[in-house]
Amino acid sequence: MPKITITKASGELEPFDESKLRRSLKSAGAADSMIDIVVAAVSKKLVDGISTRNIYREAFRLLRAESQRVAGRYKLKEAMLELGPTGFPFEHFVSEILFRTGYNTEVGVMVQGDCVTHEIDVIAQKDDHYYLVECKFHNKKENRCNVQVPLYIQSRFADVKNRWIQQPGHEGKKHFGLVVTNTRFTKDALQYGECVGLKLLSWDYPEKNSLKDLIGRLNLHPVTCLSALTKKEKSQLTEKGIVLIVQLFEREKKLKEIGLDQRKINRVMKEAQAICNFN
Repeated sequence: MPKITITKASGELEPFDESKLRRSLKSAGAADSMIDIVVAAVSKKLVDGISTRNIYREAFRLLRAESQRVAGRYKLKEAMLELGPTGFPFEHFVSEILFRTGYNTEVGVMVQGDCVTHEIDVIAQKDDHYYLVECKFHNKKENRCNVQVPLYIQSRFADVKNRWIQQPGHEGKKHFGLVVTNTRFTKDALQYGECVGLKLLSWDYPEKNSLKDLIGRLNLHPVTCLSALTKKEKSQLTEKGIVLIVQLFEREKKLKEIGLDQRKINRVMKEAQAICNFN
């Protein structure tokens, strides 16, 4: 087969790498037989210059016809971009992830620093650890957090930390700054964060404990993974604070509140069970 050049979302060109497609399908939980079928079908559609977006759409179409669970999980990267258009749903998504890993969380808190007052996206506390979390949402996968982001957040964190350590009850406590993004950090941003001790969490960082790793391991997929819901319905749910699929099992009545009839609710919940692998 002649070498095919594909067009990435950034506009960059690179050779098509079948192993990357296979890895993404594998991480979504596709069986080897399904992977072979999808790769063979996608390969037949390849033309020079084809976009990664079109490759994704074809793979997703094939997966959706075979398995709601695998298709929903394969959609995760795109689903994270759909949490917008504002950063509000992503802040709640990050808060829920931290809450379900044992942290007490608050969203949108005004905190007095040594110099000025800051609005902190999320404050998370567990035992003697306190995290001031800044959430950076992007609706395009090619958008990255450059070094200016951790530089700015580190200065805000230092201002708040100086005040916090003087407060009653904070003696001996450990305070950290954390920046979370749904896309990626640049190399300089990662280098700076590591140098100053600022925690960074992105789609693919840190290795084996990145945002996509946490979501998969903890089964905390965003509601935007659900194909049974329209874009408007997903937006209505996130406005009501429903950002995780698992929240639908706890607050199913929210589906009725946004105007869904019982037949559609059943379809949504069936897909939700499949993605979360609930029986």
